[in-house]
Amino acid sequence: MSDQELFYLLALLKVDGVGDIMAKKLITHCGNAEAIFKTKPTQIAAIDGVGSVLLKNLQDKTVFEKANQELEFINSNQINVSYFQAEEYPDRLKHCIDSPVLIFSAGKINLKNKKVISIVGTRQITSYGSEICRKVIEDLAPLDPVIVSGFAYGVDIVAHQLAMDHNLQTVGVLAHGLNQIYPKSHKKYMAKMEENGGFITEFWSSSNPDKEKFVRRNRIVAGISEATIVIESADKGGSLITANLANDYNRDVFAVPGRITDKYSQGCNNLIKTQKANVLTSAADLVYMLNWDIESKVKTVQKQLFVELEPDEQIVYDFLLKNGKELLDVIALECNFPIYKISGILLNMELKGIVRPLPGKLFESI
Repeated sequence: MSDQELFYLLALLKVDGVGDIMAKKLITHCGNAEAIFKTKPTQIAAIDGVGSVLLKNLQDKTVFEKANQELEFINSNQINVSYFQAEEYPDRLKHCIDSPVLIFSAGKINLKNKKVISIVGTRQITSYGSEICRKVIEDLAPLDPVIVSGFAYGVDIVAHQLAMDHNLQTVGVLAHGLNQIYPKSHKKYMAKMEENGGFITEFWSSSNPDKEKFVRRNRIVAGISEATIVIESADKGGSLITANLANDYNRDVFAVPGRITDKYSQGCNNLIKTQKANVLTSAADLVYMLNWDIESKVKTVQKQLFVELEPDEQIVYDFLLKNGKELLDVIALECNFPIYKISGILLNMELKGIVRPLPGKLFESI
């Protein structure tokens, strides 16, 4: 995108009354942002939703000065800008009607042909939540997903840290401009995140982390991802807003169940109870529900002469070796394991290259 194109887009977004949906409508009608400012008011007035107030606001020349200031910031700080009609714009987010017209980013972010998962939750994460988050990311690591979160306290920063520990790309979606970081105590993680991932935001350098911006930020967290996982949440909170947005975008939502007496499991339990989220007890649940093809990943694992198996894995392997192809439900029944546990066992065995999935929930030993 040329500086001139970006300049007019920035100016358009600074017009009072022009949000993302209206901006897209105007661009579609006029062809590009520059043409909007040069089209006769009578023609603009013919666009559905455009009234006299907006027509007047489009004549406001101060937006050009503001756009120029932001353009200088973008260029001087080497900020990456993605336009909603451009190829590099995140594919899944592009299909959300209220997605940002422009996304500003810093770091080395690559979402093309990637498994993108959002992990969200309470800012008061417990030891239970930390352990679940650790186990899920550890088990997903061989599939090389991108881990997205909001870079906030609690679940967010734990998810980012664990992703970095496993050399996974991780992206923080910010509720403010790229001229600052919030919370300030997380500044120490920025350099490492930008080595493999980074930060994205729709907000300008003049934007502070106001309360309402976090809600707007959440739609990007939900929209950019294939699925959203809620690790822990009280009965109210931002992570539940993200889960609801993900449902609105027809994305899969997963929630980790907890004891009914635990404050920070109430939100997750309610999501499950109201069928707004799938139960997540292990990474295998997500892999199964999203129908991820991990066979290609398994094929890259060198077959070893002697593979170390856990006792539960040995039981399943012996059963499949004796019976050949078998349904997941039958394996669970005959090996005396609950479904949620057999899913995790089989996932680990697939990653070790000793079993493979077949169509129709069948598995066989290799």
